Formats: sequence, structure tokens, C-alpha cells
Amino acid sequence: MQGKPSGLKEAGRIKNRGTGRRKRLNSNSTFQTTLEEIKKITGIELMLLRPGGGMTAFTCPPGREDTERAEQFAASGADFQSFGELCLVKVADRGKTEFVLAGRGSGDVLTCLRLAALQISGLIRFQKDRFDRENFIKRVVLGHLLPVDVDDQAKRFRLDGRVSRTVFLIETREDGGDSDVILQILRPLYGETAGGFLFKTAHRKYVYVRTMREGESTEGLEEIGRNIVDVINTEGMQDACLSFGTPTKKLSGLSESYREACLAMRIGRIFSRESHVVAYDRLGMGRLIYSLPMPLCRKFLDEVFACAGPDELDEEALMTIRQFFDDSLNIAETARHLYIHRNTLVYRLDKLQKLLGLNIRNFEDAMLLRLGLMVHEYVKEKAENIEEEDI
Repeated sequence: MQGKPSGLKEAGRIKNRGTGRRKRLNSNSTFQTTLEEIKKITGIELMLLRPGGGMTAFTCPPGREDTERAEQFAASGADFQSFGELCLVKVADRGKTEFVLAGRGSGDVLTCLRLAALQISGLIRFQKDRFDRENFIKRVVLGHLLPVDVDDQAKRFRLDGRVSRTVFLIETREDGGDSDVILQILRPLYGETAGGFLFKTAHRKYVYVRTMREGESTEGLEEIGRNIVDVINTEGMQDACLSFGTPTKKLSGLSESYREACLAMRIGRIFSRESHVVAYDRLGMGRLIYSLPMPLCRKFLDEVFACAGPDELDEEALMTIRQFFDDSLNIAETARHLYIHRNTLVYRLDKLQKLLGLNIRNFEDAMLLRLGLMVHEYVKEKAENIEEEDI
């Protein structure tokens, strides 16, 4: 990969610092809850401070003297200290002091603090391990690791290489403010504690790596996708769409599943606009059309719409065509679903035949029109994207 220009590097560092602040905020709520629970049991007022200064969580705000003593204690070689009623204990992880836990109360405060420090240390280790594993999976999905490196690191993270996994791509359709809200909503349901991995890849784009259950089918994955979209819609108050690739038993295959999910999302935007969930292995003719070169598409459109183009069809005509196709060219069923008389439908079909030169009651002409409309949508989408890029 090519290196970023210095300006982009600086922008990346700023972005990463912002991400770090959000992660600390999420961690702080966990520590705050832990301290409050410990206080309920022990009756001790607790304060969790950073060695370099700064408050993380507390049940009682510390005074200036408490903060100064905590900073002095952090720089010392002692693991715990007492100053009258105030007791201080270091919270370490892998030999590094992460926090100073201060407590004030009656009874054996020091012993309670040391036990609490062990609890907080375990939380820190869990959060770091989760982030490391999540970051590893993210790099695999985005194709930033070679297959041989994937296998080596998978052993270190104790990831089972015998199970199938699928990559889901989630996109929210509008900016809903704090994008981390989506992760906060979905992580308890679909994160690592639920056997999956969930992370953000770009603005309004998220990836969910699901560990497949035995016998789980495409229909089951579509149902999971609909559930995710519903959760985002109801709890996150945002409209979302989702796509997913084919399952893979190789961790290194997650990057291919991700590329499939991205392709399914792009094709779904063109040919399945009303659908919120798109499966890569159910793209059908859309995938075939998407792979056609543009000159061939235009030539096909010129042949099919020699008399009149799709842009000359009004909304009534398009609705009639769609319903007629949905009802497998059945005139009686189409008339019933459109709430019109059979003769009215026949009149509309005759009118379409005169305009387009295609009798869609005939299967071959119907297929030509269906393909023609899909190709037209594809060409129009491509043209709009080119115009946006020029702007």
C-alpha cells in the first residue's frame, strides 16, 4: 500500500484521537457502573484516577489534596498506600499502571480496594483483548493482511478456523448525528459477546462478521439482516440497508465475502431499491447486467427501445408493467391487484404495444422489456455517478 501524504497522516492522527476519546467514554461508563456496584456492597467511596491526572469514574468527587496524593503515589514504586482514611491502590495490566484507585471509608478499606483493583484490571484486559481481536478481524476483512499472516495471528487470538463466517455490510441512509449510537445499539446483540464482530469502516458504514450456526441458510441470514435493519430503525431512528456475502470457512476468505457484500450493496441500489436486505447469491440478472460493458448496454437499449424509450413511460404505465411481471403475465391477477377492470388492463397493454413496439403478453417480448428496463436503470445510475464525480 502507498503511504499517505503528510497532511492526510495528520488528519488520520486527529481522527484516531477522536476515536480514542469515544472509546474512553464508553469505557468510563463501564467503570462508573462497577464502582457504584462495589460501593453498594462495601460502603466505601471510590475514585478512579489516571496516573497523569484526570478523573475516570467516582462515587464521590475527590478533593485537590486527594488528587495530588494520587499523582505522587502513581509515580512511586509502592503498590498501595494509606493516608489516614484515604487508601490508594494501583490498577495494573501486564505490568503497566493504568489507574490509581482511591477509597475512603470505615473497615478494611485497603483489602476491599485491592479486590476492586483486580476486578477493574480484569475489565481493562477484557476491553483490550476485545479491541485487539476486533481490530485483527477488521484488518482481515479490509484485506490488509496476507493469508499467511492471518493464520498466524488467528492462533494468537484463539479464533476457531473450522467454523463458517459471513460478512454483513450495513449502511445508514442519512446522517443520524452520533454514529457510535449504531454500534452501541448493535454490539450487545451482535458483538463479540454474542459470537460476532462489529465495527465501523467509514462514514455511515458498518461491518458485522457473523459466526454461522450449523445448518444456517441464506433465508436465515436474510432474516437476521431484516432484524438488524429493524433494530437500527426502531432504536437508532435511522433508515438502513444491508447486504451480505457468501459464507467462508477460511478467515482469509472474509475479505472476499466483504467484497461480495459491497458489490451486492451497489447492485441492490440499482435493481432492488425497495429491498433493505440484499444477498450476494441472490442478485440474479442484476449481477449479469452489472458486469456488461457500457457500449454493449447502450446498443441493447437502442435495439429494444427502437420506437420509444423508458423515459417516455408515465408512472401508470410503469406500475402496470411491474405488476404484470409480478403476476407472471396473468391478466386476471394483474387486474385484481391493480383494482381495475380486465378490459382496462387490456387497453393499457395495447397502448404499451403501440408505444414500445413490444407485446408484453408474449413471453419473449416481456423478457426483452424486463431486461431493457433493468439495463436502462443501470446505465442511468452509472451516468449519475459520473456526473457526481465530475462535480
